[in-house]
Amino acid sequence: MNTPSPLHALLRRAVNAGGVPGAVGLVAQGDEVEVVAVGEVDVEGSAAMRRDTLFRVASLTKPVTAALVMTLVDEGRVGLEEPVDAWLPELAKPRVLRAPDAEVGDVVGARRPITVEDLLTSRAGWGFPADFSLPGAAELFRVLPGGLHPAHMPPLDALLAALAEVPLLHQPGEGWLYNTCSDLQGALVQRVTGRPLADVMAERLFEPLGMADTAFHVPAARRGRFTSMYAPADGGLTLIDSPADGEWSAPAAFASGAGGLVSTADDLLAFFRMLLAGGTATEGRRVLSTTSVRRMTTDHTTAGQRESGALFLRGQGWGYGGQVDRDRAEPWNVPGRYGWVGGSGTTAHMVPATGTVAVLLTQVMLTGPSPMPPLLEEFWRTAALTG
Repeated sequence: MNTPSPLHALLRRAVNAGGVPGAVGLVAQGDEVEVVAVGEVDVEGSAAMRRDTLFRVASLTKPVTAALVMTLVDEGRVGLEEPVDAWLPELAKPRVLRAPDAEVGDVVGARRPITVEDLLTSRAGWGFPADFSLPGAAELFRVLPGGLHPAHMPPLDALLAALAEVPLLHQPGEGWLYNTCSDLQGALVQRVTGRPLADVMAERLFEPLGMADTAFHVPAARRGRFTSMYAPADGGLTLIDSPADGEWSAPAAFASGAGGLVSTADDLLAFFRMLLAGGTATEGRRVLSTTSVRRMTTDHTTAGQRESGALFLRGQGWGYGGQVDRDRAEPWNVPGRYGWVGGSGTTAHMVPATGTVAVLLTQVMLTGPSPMPPLLEEFWRTAALTG
């Protein structure tokens, strides 16, 4: 009898313990790829988990959206230091809270315009702070429902008009805040190109990379491969979204660049391999310039921003759309490691130092940005040992 690999043993333990109905894990180094699919797509056991099972990847959308913006930068259609006013005029004159904990009406003017790079580095001034109870954060949450509720996203024009009434928590460029800037990156792409974000992303990224199963909604023909999504509740799991008629069953009014994608382990492998290869697809077609990949995967935060964002970053840095590891705080933290985590129970990273890509997809939501579920940390540990 063959001994199960460490990856297979880990996922089997997790499923047997009841924490997740199923999981797909992938660890690739060079041409060697191990993919393990364990368990079922739902708690009813209606279908076995497969390598090509579709998952809501949540915030793993963020690095993909950032890469899409960089294709426009590479073409010279937008510049990193350009104000976003030309394309997003609703955001031309933002108001800024006098202090992050100030009441919503206690505002001053912005000292400078918001730039394209402010959006890419998550430092425009809108976003999730460590303290969700701040008045400015509550106002933001009222306007933006987030990527795990795509059917509730308003159309682009309405979204921007509403966001323009929400004051910034920080002056542009001064504070790192989570999530919102990725949705604004999607808005920027849509306004620059004059086309829906989903169509532009498919044309510029999914088609050249062969990511045939990645999209912002799941058509009826593919729902047999689509998982249910659950949240932990009272020692068990409660259903949050159904594949048959849930929030991903039809295109959203505005596709969330922060968290709206559905994908597979192999599609995510193709994306992160492109980054490892300096911007080229496996057959040699260039998708991004090496400069754009380097900027995406370089930490742009200050020490103070990493400290204030520790709830999300756990002391590491942030590039464009994803975390960049700086310190070996844990065995899996390799300097230069780039990727992120999805609130739907997903994670994907690439490690340039070892040429490793690691992807874990589950259908059980995280309970918050910190601490991480033991399964994710054990997966990172296993991937680090493999690499």
